[in-house]
Amino acid sequence: MILDQFKLGGKVAIVTGAARGLGRAIAEGLAEAGADIALVDVLDMADSKQAIEKLGRRCVTITADLSKKDCVEPIVKTTVEKLGGIDILFNNAGIIRRAPLTEFTEKDWDDVMNINIRTLFFLSQAVARQMIKQGRGGKIVNTASMLSFQGGILVPSYTASKSAVMGLTRLLANELAPHKINANAIAPGYMATDNTKALRENPERNKAILDRIPAGRWGDPSDLKGVAVFLASAASDYVSGYTIAVDGGWLAR
Repeated sequence: MILDQFKLGGKVAIVTGAARGLGRAIAEGLAEAGADIALVDVLDMADSKQAIEKLGRRCVTITADLSKKDCVEPIVKTTVEKLGGIDILFNNAGIIRRAPLTEFTEKDWDDVMNINIRTLFFLSQAVARQMIKQGRGGKIVNTASMLSFQGGILVPSYTASKSAVMGLTRLLANELAPHKINANAIAPGYMATDNTKALRENPERNKAILDRIPAGRWGDPSDLKGVAVFLASAASDYVSGYTIAVDGGWLAR
């Protein structure tokens, strides 16, 4: 039955940036589909862990500073030791810095690039090695952005990093296909999270954004649950290298 293809029972997923917002919603969605979860964040993950355990799933929390590459090995090692392997990696963690192009600092460039693309690559690399070793395939899903498709304003490092996420997703799909590992990405539209707080609190920007969204509202983190489960499950076994927009129709305008 087709609905059985969406079930994640017996699977283990790593979700980065899982303390709140999109990452927490994604982790909960995967757990609702049956997966055990390794939560990764630098923030307190107690609420996320409690929500997942209420669903009857195993859950471990891994405190890690994703701006530094040396977090990668402990994430993989802890997940394998405590949950028995890795079937799904969801690279969701990301940050954003806003400033005019002519005033943008080197620190704001490096901070964003380190988390949004550098560690994303090295964690994907390490998890891919583990998946290949296990020999049962796997799923890597990255959080891209509307700015994987568009230029945006005032966010040069974010735009650059999210454009890179889309390109890297394609490369991962190409190189990992022989190992039955799929790589895809989700591009959330304008979602009501901490990253967009400044935009939502600016009356002019808020109105301009809402006027362009055919759905007429900001997205909710829970809007990502369905596509997250799809891309993490056997239902998407012939989908790889693609970035799916979940944007209320933004890109269709």
